[in-house]
Amino acid sequence: MNSTLILEGIEISGHCGLTQDERSHLQPIRIDLEIDCANSQAGETDNIQHTIDYAQIINRLLEIGTGNQFYLVESLAEYIIRTLFDEFPILGLSIWVRKTDPPLKATVNSVGVRLSRDRGSLETKASTSAFKPPSPFLTEHQHQLPKGKILDLATGQGRNALYLASQGYSVTAIDRDREALKAIQLEIQNLNISNVLIQAQDLEDGSPNSFNLGTELYEGIIVFFYLYRPLFPSLIKALRSGGVLMYETFLIDNHRIHNHPRRKEFCLQHNELFQLTQGLRIVHYEEGAQQGPNVQDQIFTARMIARKE
Repeated sequence: MNSTLILEGIEISGHCGLTQDERSHLQPIRIDLEIDCANSQAGETDNIQHTIDYAQIINRLLEIGTGNQFYLVESLAEYIIRTLFDEFPILGLSIWVRKTDPPLKATVNSVGVRLSRDRGSLETKASTSAFKPPSPFLTEHQHQLPKGKILDLATGQGRNALYLASQGYSVTAIDRDREALKAIQLEIQNLNISNVLIQAQDLEDGSPNSFNLGTELYEGIIVFFYLYRPLFPSLIKALRSGGVLMYETFLIDNHRIHNHPRRKEFCLQHNELFQLTQGLRIVHYEEGAQQGPNVQDQIFTARMIARKE
């Protein structure tokens, strides 16, 4: 038989809030957990191997609190849920996450959210997802992106936006393909993700605001396989101080060898990214052959990570 493990009043410190000032300071967060697990054998054996070690769960919650930043309590709760399901033999859980000292004018004991999940529903959602895995360059260098608000420019099918949202980032995903954005919105609802904002915007329509991405709004901007050279000043302007631009797209070599993209102006010349990102400090740069979507394919790209000082 299964039983429920109850952990009440876990006190951690975390970075959670809409403003940069709120997220920059650790604040008290209280968590209650009810965990369904197959631990009936533990009562007979008195062996920790036959149940879930709640001390490990508490240590993991402490690490999540201090090692990540979240705009919303909902995002923090979802991140905790997915982490615990990934790392522990949990069948289902209910969680109550609340901030016990919220920056409000009124006196409030706490503000938070209650959620319940079971492994079957999570695995079903994951298995029915039509979205491709994120870019290998993104997953390898995700640690370079500061926690906070990320812009995924020309998001396409949303694979990178959804991945970053699952890692606790607050993501704004922009594309001009409204049908693709509708599919992403359905996936967001299917996965019950609350920290992705979908925005339809044609960056090349020639209107006065087509280049407008805001001023110092984002801790990070990612752009994958999209090139529109006049947009780079707006990208740099939209980064906050210390923000990171992560960029990858086709090199001219890919056009010469594979005739893709067919128009060579959609490909970067060698070292061209250095010119387009003047004013940023280059953290990582590489260009050359990379593995394509299929194992047997080879594509040629330029990859850059640059920071706004």
